[in-house]
Amino acid sequence: MPTLPRTLGLFDSTMINVGTMIGSGVFLVPGSVALYLMAPEPVLLVWILGGVVSVLGALAMAELGAAMPEAGGQVVYLAEAYSPIFGFLYGWTAFTFINPASIAALAVAFVSYLGFFMTFDPLTAKIIAIGSIALLTGINCLGVRAGATTQNVLTILKILVLLVLVIAGLVFSSSAPAAVAAVVPEGSFASRFALAMVICLWAYDGWMEVTYVGGEVRDPGRNIPRSIVLSLVIVIGVYLLVNAALMVTLGVAGMAASTAVASDAAVATMGTVGAAFVAVGVMVSTMGTNNGIIFTTARAPYALAQRGYFMKWAGAIHPRFQTPVVAMVLQGSWASVMALTGTFNQLATYVVFASFVFYGMSAAGVLVLRRRKPDMPRPYKTWGYPVTPMLFVGFSLWLVGSTIVAAPVDAAIGLGMIGLGVPVFVYWKHVRSG
Repeated sequence: MPTLPRTLGLFDSTMINVGTMIGSGVFLVPGSVALYLMAPEPVLLVWILGGVVSVLGALAMAELGAAMPEAGGQVVYLAEAYSPIFGFLYGWTAFTFINPASIAALAVAFVSYLGFFMTFDPLTAKIIAIGSIALLTGINCLGVRAGATTQNVLTILKILVLLVLVIAGLVFSSSAPAAVAAVVPEGSFASRFALAMVICLWAYDGWMEVTYVGGEVRDPGRNIPRSIVLSLVIVIGVYLLVNAALMVTLGVAGMAASTAVASDAAVATMGTVGAAFVAVGVMVSTMGTNNGIIFTTARAPYALAQRGYFMKWAGAIHPRFQTPVVAMVLQGSWASVMALTGTFNQLATYVVFASFVFYGMSAAGVLVLRRRKPDMPRPYKTWGYPVTPMLFVGFSLWLVGSTIVAAPVDAAIGLGMIGLGVPVFVYWKHVRSG
């Protein structure tokens, strides 16, 4: 059975993660975090802790990625640690709900900021969104190098945009921000801190993206762990600098009162040109994140097909371009349907917590596999084992449990979406054995 070639180096792998993590959230989320906490110290602390939690998960995922450098990431890890059904359910949820909803949402966000420069009717907006999905899907079908180069360029551009905002805020903010009144949400400080933490974790999501393409990374035992950790170090630094610049420019109260915090800060330091600059920045950022998702996540249905739990032709590799073209087209088509119908909004809400169900299970899988398969080759071993994976598993349980308590309907629907994969798995298992 043909396999995908290993062509991605350390820089490519790092840019995949950085580019997927830094999306539209960094332009919006700091205002929401400030609204919950209303003081500089806890705002910066929650961003640091969000990064630390992500690092804990990354350390565990890095061991799995180095030990099993195959396409599909958690599809492979969960199947190996527990049972094929858990790998399937992750691949099912990722392909059917999580990834296409994310792709559609980012495409629509791109179009909404394009609207800063031109006007178009709702149908045209949807056509442009679908066009952006088709463009990025097409680029990534043309070869791993084409997708990786696009990712590298867009990621560097978005980092440069953010650094301009940081320099403008820290250096050219000429006066102290005026006092602004903001209505602080109800609840104890602890509950508001927890909500702020969840928002921050959403902004950090994407730190495991490179594991989807683990089968295409050169020297995976070294490059997968290094890229995961290095990408988080970069993103934590960028996020802290951005928040510091926003505080200097707007103050925490001003951030809390803003619905477009990065745009307001840019206008304060660069005038009316600042708003256009941020609009371009968000467009570049959303395209970069979408390219990263499209580039990597089609490997989930590809991995399922390779293992006999999906349509066999979805595991095909293009003879010339050496990419899983069929899986990519399937993913792009489904995401386009969501963008056209607008169904991604609620889906994204329902399945956000489901990601941490699988993240927690993967981290626990490190503990399971250390016991069940002690002789498995492990080019990288989780730093701080067993404390670090246990801490991440505990946090994942807290996050999932808190979601069930705070939003039981959304949690039930999310779990129901995962559960829909059970009869599908039974069907494919029957086909596979027959």
